[in-house]
Amino acid sequence: MKKFRLFTPGPCAVPEEVLLEMARPFHHHRTDWFKGYMKQATEKLQQVLCTRHEVIIITGSGTAAAEAAIVGCHPPGSKMLNFEGGKFGQRWGEIAQQFGINVIRHEIEWGTAPDPQVIADYLRKDRSITSVMVVHSETSTATKCDLEAIGRVVRAAGRPVLLLADCITSAGALPLKPDEWGVDVVITGAQKSLMLPPGLGFLAISDRAWEVIEANKSQHAYYLNLSKARKSAKENDTPFTPAHLLIRGLVTALNFLLEEGMENVWRRVAAMAAATRAAGEAIGLKVFSKSPSDSVTALCPPPGIAVKDIRNELERRYGIESAGGQDQLKGKIFRLGHMGYVDEMDTVLAIAALEQVLYKLGHKFELGAGVTAAQKVLAERL
Repeated sequence: MKKFRLFTPGPCAVPEEVLLEMARPFHHHRTDWFKGYMKQATEKLQQVLCTRHEVIIITGSGTAAAEAAIVGCHPPGSKMLNFEGGKFGQRWGEIAQQFGINVIRHEIEWGTAPDPQVIADYLRKDRSITSVMVVHSETSTATKCDLEAIGRVVRAAGRPVLLLADCITSAGALPLKPDEWGVDVVITGAQKSLMLPPGLGFLAISDRAWEVIEANKSQHAYYLNLSKARKSAKENDTPFTPAHLLIRGLVTALNFLLEEGMENVWRRVAAMAAATRAAGEAIGLKVFSKSPSDSVTALCPPPGIAVKDIRNELERRYGIESAGGQDQLKGKIFRLGHMGYVDEMDTVLAIAALEQVLYKLGHKFELGAGVTAAQKVLAERL
């Protein structure tokens, strides 16, 4: 018998209680029954995202939410500065270009984080920039940026500049305080730390950003129109057919996070990530990122052992599904997620399985060194 274990950085494992809640009989979505769930979901999302900003729920992935924000926040004449240090940073630049938005696509080395000083220099030299977009946790490289510091330099620009943040793998996993940090749009999705199957995108939008969005009369998507979504949200409704069973499950999932407390969630995720990095180093694996994210860890394989063999054996022997590298990192890294319905003992199990696989594949190290290193980190942090 082999148990399936999901350690990918999205979709992530979902609690059984959430799945069962979504399996119950349901009503039509244009009813008070659904509006009650919408009201609960938006209020609880504000608590989980640590914000008082209005929250919008979109039926679609995190990319749908990002597209809605990029298009809605950029009327004709605006200019977006986008930092691209991975697959998803690149995606936001591509979306902006596709919609004809004037965008500076600043590329940085994959595995490094945007430098707040570089952003400050851009804003000082080019006063036509109206927004900055960054990825808080770049899933493809397992890299986080200092969003708090970036918020400071954007606010110090001396003129209105919006800060949009892809928080798809940071919200619910890493410390995130949008109101304090000056983040105007927080973008995230259901299938990561919020412990749902894919299908919902979320945005927390500041008053400053709403002023731009509502004044933007010509540059909007149709389905992903934030003005329409906001109008319906005021009535705890949606402009189009919602994935209402996901919203029902969302309420249950958010309750889990709020019962644990966000500070405790952040501490637990950080401990699991630190334990995984320590374990990797203890058995001779290099951590890829120069600024590691706590939501997902990227490790480089040992010389002579292929990533595909590591991943295949993890799944074949132990039911552990991991992720590989994307684009230029394909075959160069493998990734283990720390988001969703996963705890510290799940993490120890994954490390033990990784040791077994590497040992069988011929990697030379002291068997048990990774587990020991991980246990020490967890004992100290939790």
